[in-house]
Amino acid sequence: MQNRSWRIAALLCFAALTAQRAAAPLAAEEAPPAQTDPAPGHSWHGEAFDNGPRQAARIMGGTGNVRFPATTQQPEVQAFIDQGVGQLHGFWYFEAERSFRQAAALDPDCAIAYWGMAMANANNADRARGFMEAAFKRREQASPREQLYIDALHEYRKKDDNEEGRGRDRDRDRRKALVKAYERIIDAHPEDLEAKAFLVGLLWDNHGSGLPITAYFPVDALLKEVFRENPEHPAHHYRIHLWDYENPTRALEAAAACGPAAPAIAHMWHMPGHIYSRLNRYPDACWQQEASARVDHAHMERDRILPDQIHNYAHNNEWLVRNLVYVGRAADALRMSQGLIANPQHPGFNTASGDGSFRFGRRRLCDVLSEFELWDAAMRLAESPWLPPTDREDEQVRRLRLLGRARFRSGDFTAGCAILTELKQRQNEVRHEQQTAADKALAEAAEAGKKEEERKQAAEAARNQFNGRLADLDPAVSELAGYVHRAARAWDDAQKSFDAAGKFDKGFLARFQLERGDVEGAVNAARADVGGSENQVLPRAALVEILWAAGRRDEARAEFETLRPLASDIDPTTPVFARLAGIARELDWPDDWRLPPLPREDIGPRPDLATLGPYVWRPPVSPDWSLPDADGRPHALADAAGRPVVALFSLGASCLHCNEQLKTFAAAAPRFQQAGLSVVVISVDPVENIALSVRDWRQDATLPEGDLPLTLLSDQPLDAFRAFRCFDDFEQRPLHGTFLIDSRRRLRWMDIGPEPFMDAEFLLQESQRLLSLPLESLEEPAAPSVPSTPAPGPVAAGE
Repeated sequence: MQNRSWRIAALLCFAALTAQRAAAPLAAEEAPPAQTDPAPGHSWHGEAFDNGPRQAARIMGGTGNVRFPATTQQPEVQAFIDQGVGQLHGFWYFEAERSFRQAAALDPDCAIAYWGMAMANANNADRARGFMEAAFKRREQASPREQLYIDALHEYRKKDDNEEGRGRDRDRDRRKALVKAYERIIDAHPEDLEAKAFLVGLLWDNHGSGLPITAYFPVDALLKEVFRENPEHPAHHYRIHLWDYENPTRALEAAAACGPAAPAIAHMWHMPGHIYSRLNRYPDACWQQEASARVDHAHMERDRILPDQIHNYAHNNEWLVRNLVYVGRAADALRMSQGLIANPQHPGFNTASGDGSFRFGRRRLCDVLSEFELWDAAMRLAESPWLPPTDREDEQVRRLRLLGRARFRSGDFTAGCAILTELKQRQNEVRHEQQTAADKALAEAAEAGKKEEERKQAAEAARNQFNGRLADLDPAVSELAGYVHRAARAWDDAQKSFDAAGKFDKGFLARFQLERGDVEGAVNAARADVGGSENQVLPRAALVEILWAAGRRDEARAEFETLRPLASDIDPTTPVFARLAGIARELDWPDDWRLPPLPREDIGPRPDLATLGPYVWRPPVSPDWSLPDADGRPHALADAAGRPVVALFSLGASCLHCNEQLKTFAAAAPRFQQAGLSVVVISVDPVENIALSVRDWRQDATLPEGDLPLTLLSDQPLDAFRAFRCFDDFEQRPLHGTFLIDSRRRLRWMDIGPEPFMDAEFLLQESQRLLSLPLESLEEPAAPSVPSTPAPGPVAAGE
């Protein structure tokens, strides 16, 4: 009886979906025969189409002045093709794919739209290959020019039987062939600016794949041809990459033009930051990277995109933090670091172990707190959700090292020693594991009859597996041990420990030389730091302080004069700058001794940053719903009454994976409830089928007794599915979705795709983490509280 009820539910749901499909036929392509119907949530067109953006595109404007003629009778299709090509030039691959998918939805026979989808998957060969197969099927319907593009990329993406064996050599051969293919397009169509731009982009990209650029000026000449015809072409992006490491001064014109050429694309604002950073023009670099962050955040909030779904987002924002440190903007650097930490983690693109924004945020937060000597803030944040203990050893060692540094240098010797003891214990445990592994490898090699040299090599290989862990632990222990020796005025021992600690806080190390009586060593160390950190304010502030304390007041004044215009944006209340206040008073300078920056005339037009978007990612507002439960009673999101909600969008009883998800989350429901979270399931099934599901749950002996511990709602019209974007607009099909909605109706976490999200334990832990973070503290920049600062002079033991 139980199996029969599930079968009935499945048949009813299948009938409902079939009726829906008949009422709303696929736009992108005629559906394949019924026997090849895809699984719920999957695309009609194959695996490549399962992922990526599956919601409708819109004409954005501001994506670049490009023209890429396509074979289509529909002007709207041409507009989306042009938009997609502009987005490709700006490396906005996520939205480029969306634009090309929209073009294909409007004109399924537009072959170049599928080529564009493949181009947008430059970093995903399998998906790109799938899209190129779709493009090649339609090749004969394209113009001869479009066929050249399709043939070129099809050959580049073709998978060879012996591809695995050839590896890097095969990649280079493919790249060389693609260069030749672009040259053939240019030869046949010299008016095609996009081919020239794509060729330059490829030549630059090849540079990192074993095919170096041997002559930069001929490549630049090709770009000049583009700009002669179209000065506002987004190929300014490629010119920046071309000259970035070779001669950045030659890209200053492109740096000024890049953002305005495609102002809707965040990465186009980011790119000038490369050049300004390379030229030590850090305020300009900060402006560009902040503009990029704000444009990204505005787009993400509007279209409900998680930050790390944009592949170059974390790169921009962590670099922005580094540049903010260089110009002394402590509060802004802290706020951006915390904003990165507050971004949702996701197993697919932002994990604690990957290169996503969360990991960068933790690391940059540690850097900012240390560079600006914000010891009170460091200790406070380490006991908060912003920088809690972690199971990742490398990150926990980094956290403990920061905490130990903060304790010792704020004078809390006892607490500092306790952290040193903890780190030493970790170090000893790893060394014990290392020795045990080496002994085991040696014994196994001996038992296998290996020669003595081979035995040694086996033991060494086993020992080397622990080098990465010790590379974090050994310097941390050495640094904290140095503070112990320093407190005892055992200067030589302290010096040895600090030397073994690697590169850290050069300003402190220079002041330590002064403290131990080596005035010349202190001055030389500080000058060397300034020489290697041109236009950075922290090294020069340390030099001013050391020169003044050493009695070299004329030299101190000269360096201070150089610092003043560089320090126009600093946070003067932070300890490192507050210590200069007494010097400024003795020089009869005003309390605010900063000077305006030197004017620049080569930066191009710049909008007001505040108009571009929010400084940190802001969770978008959740849509509401009003849906019936199994008894027909309506439920709305507003009924949660300030309680956070986890919403699962289910494709019903016919979806086996949705049933698995339902059981997984039902089993975890008590722990969600204990954490203050309600779990709601919104299903495509009609109310009568939901009632069957609830009844079958009660009768299934393999499931927990009692009522289904989740609220099950019906959305047969799919209104909520559409509102939450759990819907493929191109194929008119519902998608799986999982959301965390906080008590203020903000979407804090989401997953939409062809498969339901199954990791209930991850979502529970991530929900608790996200909900513990006080986002309100990020809404307005605020300098952290800092301790009162002693008068400048030689640093006392224990600082």
